[in-house]
Order: sequence, then structure tokens, then C-alpha cells
Amino acid sequence: MSLVLPNSAILVLGSLAAEGPMTPKTIIEKVGLAPRTISFALRTLVREQVIKKIPNFADMRQPIYHIDMKRVKELQLRFDSGQISQFPSSFRPSGHSFNR
Repeated sequence: MSLVLPNSAILVLGSLAAEGPMTPKTIIEKVGLAPRTISFALRTLVREQVIKKIPNFADMRQPIYHIDMKRVKELQLRFDSGQISQFPSSFRPSGHSFNR
């Protein structure tokens, strides 16, 4: 099975890595993409368990998203150990791909 992330998800993931946990509104401001695109990227990253969604007790309308470092380290370990080829057959130009 492979993990395919669209470019928008890679941008969101990079922003979360650089800036730390953020709300969707803050991510939209930082990344500069449309709200619908950010929502899609966040749903994709949560579904693939790369990020986690936690309640924001200060404003329940805006959850906080943060990187799941355990999952990222797991993917990194697989990549570093050679279990993931650099260019898997499922690689497509519109996104980045990793085998799980």
C-alpha cells in the first residue's frame, strides 16, 4: 500500500513542521491557499495519520492540528531502511508518494 500526498498536503505539512501546531485559519494565512484546498489537505493528512486534530478549548470552531511525530518517524524509518523505494510505481507528478 502506498501513501500519496497531494502538493497542498505537503505544503500544509511543511508549514506545521516549521511553525508548530496551528488552526485551519492560521494555516490558510501561512500557506496562502484557498480554504477548501486546506480543508482537503488536512483531511488527507488526518486520514493518513500524519497529523492529529485536537480540540481547541479557546475556540471550539477552530481545532488545532499538529504533526504526529510517531507516525512521521515510522515513515522516515521505513524510507531510511530501504523498505520504501525512492520512486515507487505509484508515484505521480501531482503529489508525493511513500509506501506503507
